[in-house]
Amino acid sequence: MTNDLYAVVGNPVSHSKSPRIHSLFASETGESVEYIAIQAPLDDFAGTVKHFFERGGKGLNVTVPFKEDAWKLADRRTERAESAGAANTLYLDDHGALVADNTDGCGIVRDLVFNHAVALKDARILVLGAGGAVRGVLGPIMAKHPASVTLANRTVGKAEALVDLFKPLAGATRLSACGFEQPSEPFDVIINGTSASLQGDLPPISPGVIAEKTVVYDMMYSLQTTTFNQWALEQGAQYVFDGLGMLVEQAAESFRIWRGVSPATSPVIEELRND
Repeated sequence: MTNDLYAVVGNPVSHSKSPRIHSLFASETGESVEYIAIQAPLDDFAGTVKHFFERGGKGLNVTVPFKEDAWKLADRRTERAESAGAANTLYLDDHGALVADNTDGCGIVRDLVFNHAVALKDARILVLGAGGAVRGVLGPIMAKHPASVTLANRTVGKAEALVDLFKPLAGATRLSACGFEQPSEPFDVIINGTSASLQGDLPPISPGVIAEKTVVYDMMYSLQTTTFNQWALEQGAQYVFDGLGMLVEQAAESFRIWRGVSPATSPVIEELRND
C-alpha cells in the first residue's frame, strides 16, 4: 500500500522537526503517512504548492517565510486562519479547492492548558511582540476568556494595530497595547512571541512583571533553557516553559485535520526532548 504524501514547506527548512514529529504520529496511530521537507524558492512558493498537489500530495505544513503567502494563495480559509492573517496548514477539499488553516494558536493553548495545567480563564496575560507569531495565537488565547491581554512591542503602533484587529473578538477581555518598558506590575502569564531568544537577546521589560507564581512561556524552543526563560528564572519565576510542546501540539492538530485521528502528543514531546 502506498503511503499518502505530506510535507513541510519553508526556506530554509532542513532544520525542521516536522518530519520527525509526523513520522512518530504515523507510527503511533498506524496511519499510512510519508512526510518530507521541501525547500521552496523564495520567489515561487505558489509553484511549489501547485506541483506538490498535482503529484498527489495530501497536505502541507507551511513555515517561515511563507505563512502569509499560504494565506493569500488559499481559495478558502478557516475562521482561525482568517483572524491569524497567516496559514500553516494547507489541504484540498472534496471540490479541489485549496483550504488554509492555522493551528499555531491551538498548539500554544493546548500546551499551556493540557500539558502544563495553566489556567488562562480570568488570567492577566502579557504578550511580548506584535508580529505574525503573536497574531497567529491571539484568537485562541482570547477564546479562553482571560481577564486581560496586554500586548507590548518595541513599535507601539504595531501592537495597537493588533488591538484594533482583535477588539471584536475580545468580549469581556481587556485588550491593550504599550511599549516594552511600560508594564511594571506582575502578570499571571507572560508569553514571549518575539524571536529575541534566537539571537540571545532580551526585550527590555521590567523585572516587576515577574512574580513567584507567574507562568513564563517562550514560543521559541531550545535544547538549553532559552535566554528569555533564563532571565525569568533569575527574576524569581517558578514556572518557565519553551515552545517545543506548542510545536508538537500544532502538528497534532494538522494531523487531525488531514487524517481524522488525534495522536497522543506527550510521548512525542518526551522523545524530542531526549533526542
